[in-house]
Amino acid sequence: MLDRRKWTPSALLLTMTAIIVVGIGIYFVLFRPPMLPEDVRYMQLTEADLLAVGPSLRDWLGFVFAVLGGFAMATGILMITLAAEAFRSREPIAVFGAILGGAASIGTMTVVNFAINSDFKWALLGLFALWAASLITYWLEGAKANNA
Repeated sequence: MLDRRKWTPSALLLTMTAIIVVGIGIYFVLFRPPMLPEDVRYMQLTEADLLAVGPSLRDWLGFVFAVLGGFAMATGILMITLAAEAFRSREPIAVFGAILGGAASIGTMTVVNFAINSDFKWALLGLFALWAASLITYWLEGAKANNA
């Protein structure tokens, strides 16, 4: 029988994933510059183009990334809570929340970063793999408990 109070490997993997998502949010709020070299590359902008839009674009993008970072932090915090409570105790709805929330956040972020050929695409694929590992491990733990 599964001890629903014990930290399972799947809950620990989901928590590790969530901590990274929170870190991404902190980076976006506090450290990400408004324009990365990959942004300029993707949009095929010249230095003259950037000067033409001036500080207004940089200011606007700063606000956009602050909001995005706040949502990433919130997603990670909620994912930690999910892992610590419902996922760890194997509440039936927990796995659906982990699948849907992870697909909407980590999945979308990974797909978009591959679509734009981001410098961060492989790191995000690693994050996606960590999230997927938490779900696979969750399933294996359930199968093991059912066979015991």
